[in-house]
Formats: sequence, structure tokens, C-alpha cells
Amino acid sequence: MKPFLFAILMLMFADCSAQRKNSSLIEELKQKIADQSYPKIDGIVVQHGNEIIMESYFNGFEKDTKHDTRSAFKSITSLLAGIAIDQKIINLNDSLARFFPELKHAGKRKITVQNLLEMRSGLNCEEFYDIGPDCEDAMSRTEDWMAFCLGVDLIRTPGLNWSYNFNEPMLVGEIIARASGITVMEFAKKYLFRPLGIEDYKWTVSPKGQGMTAGSFYIKPMDMLKIINLVKSEGRWKGKQVISTDWIRKSTDCQIVIDASFVRYSRMPNAQYESARYGFFWYREQLKYQDINTEVLFASGNGGQYMMFLPAYDLTVVFTGSNYGNWRGKLPFEILLKYIISAVDKGK
Repeated sequence: MKPFLFAILMLMFADCSAQRKNSSLIEELKQKIADQSYPKIDGIVVQHGNEIIMESYFNGFEKDTKHDTRSAFKSITSLLAGIAIDQKIINLNDSLARFFPELKHAGKRKITVQNLLEMRSGLNCEEFYDIGPDCEDAMSRTEDWMAFCLGVDLIRTPGLNWSYNFNEPMLVGEIIARASGITVMEFAKKYLFRPLGIEDYKWTVSPKGQGMTAGSFYIKPMDMLKIINLVKSEGRWKGKQVISTDWIRKSTDCQIVIDASFVRYSRMPNAQYESARYGFFWYREQLKYQDINTEVLFASGNGGQYMMFLPAYDLTVVFTGSNYGNWRGKLPFEILLKYIISAVDKGK
């Protein structure tokens, strides 16, 4: 056999072997979810480069089932804020005083759009460290969600400390509505969802017609994939700049250390832990396990809702789940490290 033919055959054999390793890991993962080793994982979509290498649904969920994104929608609110800033109808230094003339509290009037996007408004709501108060349930029982959000006590200097809560993205959504002159639902449809071909979704809306921009938004996993691919492409979609590259980079820079690791919460014993970092409603975390040492950018929602981008592996990943209010909502990080990254790495 001629040397060049032998080399070609060897490359073809290596490629087939890699594909078998890739496929076997994905099949093993599906079995682990089916036998409840990983409980209440409702959907996983994995794209490597331009190829979908996994799209699987479980627990009665299907391709066309809209899933509650929970707080992962906060990251979509960040994209909407970026579009509004691109349009120059708001800017990061704008204060609440500009948009809420009814607000009389002098300290609250100084809170800026950037303070809100960074979860550093100083308002007394907190949902991450279980120290409270968790204001979301109380707000949902009111008629006027914005009046509730504006009425929360200011307890610290704006811009000082990170305090994760629903209040900030709710206020950002209302700012977008007031600045644009249309509802945030109309704004999102016109400037984000329609350009991406996202048509089938469901908002949660207050009795006064205020859109929930902190969560409780229902969308298909494949449409969630469009969102994270838009971020991957730095705001471009099918040749059109939907959001500026500058905003994507700025909003996902994530320099605020939050003293918590999603990998640690997943209870993965042999992974190394580092604190996640926060940007404008986006997270980053360094992932370290065996020979893996890489960074993930992600949106996160209670129960196991994630939109993830791993630049080093050219991976975009979506998870949906029903592990609400417990640590198993972080299991996707173990799945990512043990199966998805390994499948791609061994598939090279």
C-alpha cells in the first residue's frame, strides 16, 4: 500500500474511533439521566462548532415544550438592556431619578443602571446566600410590581456590595419600557426575538401589565440555544449585528467575585473549586477537573436552567431541569465536566 493511502486510512480510522468515544459518552449520559442517577434533568442541547451533537429530552418534556427559564432570563434582560443602550435611549450612568419621577427617596434616586445590572443597588433583597429577605413572593402577591420594587428599603451604599435578587432586573425591564415608550414584551419581540426567529414563548405579566424580566419566562430549549449562540458570536446573527460587540464583551466581562462556586454546589468531589464571578446578569466560572482547566460563561436559573458557552471547546450548551430549590440544580456542572467536555475532547 502506498504511504499516502495508508496515512489517509489511518486518519479515517482515528476519526471513526474518536466519533465512537464521543457517541459512547453521550449514550452513557442519557442512560444516567434515564435511570435517575441525574434526576430531573428535563433537556440537554449541545452544539460543538456548528454541529448539534446532542439534543435530548426527558421526564415528559419534548422538543416543542416551553420550559420555565427561571433566573436564566435575567441574562436575556441584560441583552435587552444592551440593545436599549445601543439605541442610546438609556446609558449605564442614568439614575432611577430619570425614569421614576414618582420616586422621592433621595438615596434611591441615585441608584444607576449599572448598579442594577451588577446586582449592587443596595436595596434590601437577597436570594443567593439564604440570608434574605427574599422579596419575590411578596412582590408576586401585589398588583403593582414596580411600586413594590421601588418601595424596598435601601440599606447600603449603591455600588458597594453584590446582593443577588429579582429586584434589579425588574427595574431594568421597566426602565427599558419607559425609555422606549413600549412594553418590555414588545421591545423584546421587535429587537431580539423576531431577529432570532424566536416566536413561541410565554411571558409572566403583572396585573398591571408589567413583564417579568427576572424569570418565569417560558421558551423552548432550542431557542435558548439561539440566545447563547448570539452571545458566542458577539451579537451577530445571520450576518446582522443584533447587539453591539462592545455590549456583549462589557456585559459578560464578569469581574465581581461572589464567593460561591457552582461546581462546588454540584457536590462533585474531585473537582477543584473557584468562586464564580458576576457581570451584568451573567456569570463566569473556571472549571477544573482532572486535565480540564477551562472557563464557562453562563446564565443560571433555579432548578437547573443554563445557557453556557465554553470558548476553548467551541461549545454552546443548554440545560433545563426541575430540581427547584436544591443543590441538584447544579448537577449540570458535573455533567458538563464528566461527559460533555470529555466527549468533545476525545472526539477531536
